Amino acid sequence: MAYLYNTPEQQQEMLAVAGVSSLDALFDQIPTDVRLNRLLELPPALTEIELESHLKQLAARNLGSPERVCFLGGGAYDHFIPAAVDAIASRSEFYTAYTPYQAEASQGSLQAFFEYQTLICQLTGMDVSNASLYEGGTAVSEAVFMAMRCTNRHEKVVVLGSLQPEYRQVVQTYMQQIRCEVVVVPTPNGTADPAALEAAIDDRTACVVIQQPNFFGCLEEVQSLVEITHKVGALAIVSFDPISLGLLARPGEYKADIAVAEGQSLGTPLQYGGPFLGILACREEFMRKMPGRLIGQTVDRLGRRCFVLNLQAREQHIRREKATSNICTNQGLIALRAAVYLSLLGKTGLKEVAELSFHKAHYAADQLTTIPGIKLQFDRPFFKEFTLHCANGVEPVLKRARAAGFDLGPATSQFDLGKEVSHSLIVAVTERRTREEIDRLVAALGN
Repeated sequence: MAYLYNTPEQQQEMLAVAGVSSLDALFDQIPTDVRLNRLLELPPALTEIELESHLKQLAARNLGSPERVCFLGGGAYDHFIPAAVDAIASRSEFYTAYTPYQAEASQGSLQAFFEYQTLICQLTGMDVSNASLYEGGTAVSEAVFMAMRCTNRHEKVVVLGSLQPEYRQVVQTYMQQIRCEVVVVPTPNGTADPAALEAAIDDRTACVVIQQPNFFGCLEEVQSLVEITHKVGALAIVSFDPISLGLLARPGEYKADIAVAEGQSLGTPLQYGGPFLGILACREEFMRKMPGRLIGQTVDRLGRRCFVLNLQAREQHIRREKATSNICTNQGLIALRAAVYLSLLGKTGLKEVAELSFHKAHYAADQLTTIPGIKLQFDRPFFKEFTLHCANGVEPVLKRARAAGFDLGPATSQFDLGKEVSHSLIVAVTERRTREEIDRLVAALGN
């Protein structure tokens, strides 16, 4: 959008229409003690040539995963993205598409979202998928609200301590406004003890939130946890890694009620934290309680295949404050990328990506733990991600890795996870990493 400058004459004309004498009068309602009451401390103005040069220097300081070797984990991952994903997602009919409220004029977008929903159901083993949510953290929170509506329980929610801590913080932020207790089951050994979960839940519990693999990379005894959850009539919400389902059991196979995920690993680059993709799928019996939109397939009066927005009564533009959630749009372009990615890989390709990530992660863990002072934090099975305990502290390890061109982390100390993991960091290994890169990292830290 072009920058439009308002002349002093135009400003006076607008002020006259607004019925005030000056721009300052527009801010009279703001208390004086919270105003800045001074000029902004801005640097001197630059010419266009100087400004362009300055911005290029600032941009050059940003180093993303293409310039360094990325072993970052904790919820966002450096997976390979086929070129066709960018080529298709950047087509103008997709790249500029808006919310498809007029189905007859949005058949391309609606079909793309319908295919996305189909692929997510196949991926998760669930009956229904929406299309889609913002990102993994709010997907967990929306699933919690959905569980409260389905069970008609509003007093208590249980989450495992091994849930991604930022997801838990989002849940707690939402829940504190409705006086719902959020109970955290400690996981000092890297995974939840089924007995500890059983002691934490009761007939007031709306749901239990489980992550598989969890934030530490460990695999939970998810079948037992789901069964314990169901004993008290609560719903089991599972936050999963989409790539892991190339090897691990799907949420639908162990009777999860709602499956959610951060879909960034399905064809979206790290890009400094977003936009990402919130995945949500559920069993058919809960379909009418789902947040967000659902795309359906039907036929028109001539018998031709066409697509529509289903169950719109849940959305804000129809029910306003009675809508099931505050989701009034979706990350449609990122959902499209996920659909293209899954279509390109297929079942065999997804399994291959998962197997490569699994084997490379275990090789990296074996090699890194040969370094004195570094060991695995937890003696638990893991998929592509693991937690290292650093006897001499995390920062020296991260500093040495950065100097050699490697990015590791996050450090667990930046979250409220307890003293047990205060000297630990997370390492993720995807199919993109090579044996040579892993060996160089080990050499850099071992020296």
